[in-house]
Amino acid sequence: MADIKSLEDLKAGMEGGVVAADGTVEAAPSAPLPEPKIDDLGRSYATGKRKNSIARVWIKPGNGKITINGRDQEVYFARPVLRLIIAQAFQVAERVDAYDVVATVKGGGLSGQAGAVRHGITKALTYYEPALRRPLKAAGFITRDSRVVERKKYGKAKARKSFQFSKR
Repeated sequence: MADIKSLEDLKAGMEGGVVAADGTVEAAPSAPLPEPKIDDLGRSYATGKRKNSIARVWIKPGNGKITINGRDQEVYFARPVLRLIIAQAFQVAERVDAYDVVATVKGGGLSGQAGAVRHGITKALTYYEPALRRPLKAAGFITRDSRVVERKKYGKAKARKSFQFSKR
């Protein structure tokens, strides 16, 4: 290994660069992108999860039509906020109206289902175009939000709430 003579050499080494013997800094070879995962019908599949909801998502090139459980997204997710959550992945990836989405979602409420569909769309986009992984990861869409409702404990009214105390 070459000696590090300055802070620039140390910074280059920390960022993945390689310090040569003559003191010059060379960029580290970047890892090749993985192969796209596309089925015979030209689709990419992924599973998204949020709270107690599980979404199975297929994307393929198209004109931006999103179908959830056989219904259009405006019918299934009537609240505009939920439709906005679904569209976030395409906006960050700059692929608005570039893909058709077909999703089946089960469990939980509408908010959790919208989050699950967004997570599934994000994963499917990274399978279809592996180069999109970096901006989607930076936006925090690839990581599964693992927060779920806490279970109810015995002797308690809810998960943590106690029954009213009575002195007499």
